[in-house]
Amino acid sequence: MGSDKELTNVSKATLERLPSYHRCLAEKQEAGEKTVSSTAIAEELHLSAVQVRKDLAAISSAAGKPKLGFEVDELLDDINRLLGYNNVTDAVLVGVGGLGSALAGYGGFKSYGLNIVAAFDTDPARIGKEVGGVRVYGADVLSQTVREKKVRIGIIAVPKQAAQAAADALVEGGVRAIWNFAPVHLALPADIAVKNEDMAASLAILSRRLAEILKNEK
Repeated sequence: MGSDKELTNVSKATLERLPSYHRCLAEKQEAGEKTVSSTAIAEELHLSAVQVRKDLAAISSAAGKPKLGFEVDELLDDINRLLGYNNVTDAVLVGVGGLGSALAGYGGFKSYGLNIVAAFDTDPARIGKEVGGVRVYGADVLSQTVREKKVRIGIIAVPKQAAQAAADALVEGGVRAIWNFAPVHLALPADIAVKNEDMAASLAILSRRLAEILKNEK
């Protein structure tokens, strides 16, 4: 029974929780568990059971069975299909400094349908070598390589002053989506999907929550 749900019908909040559901279900599948209740998922992810049931109804046509719960394999299949995890998408990485090297060496991306096929940098000491098993090329061949490999996703991990040029080269090469780790707003065509990872904002939120915790402990 596969899911007939569409990504466009799933809320942003539910979409952001899907990787957590996927990870939870994958762990249960690996442990040999066949079914799982919404309550068990909720307890593990620190969510309400009502929220979990609502999310699962939005992403899957599978119905939970009384006293048994949901079929783990079926839910995983639906999430994989909805997010495209079953179809590995090639991507390129621009910038192989500290953050870029860490991204290149992270093997977990393939589990989520992403395969980094090439990396690019302007540092002659890095060009021609491999980082995390990924070949590093000069930034001057970025557009050409992207076009030849027909890559549709670009990951930017360069300093902010170099980010726009990297984005322009990616777009020129034909990418349709950019995952941006540079702390800068990118000027992009309207038909290019972009996800900005704002680490400063995340740190600010974390710091604020820490301050609240410490205040309550006094």
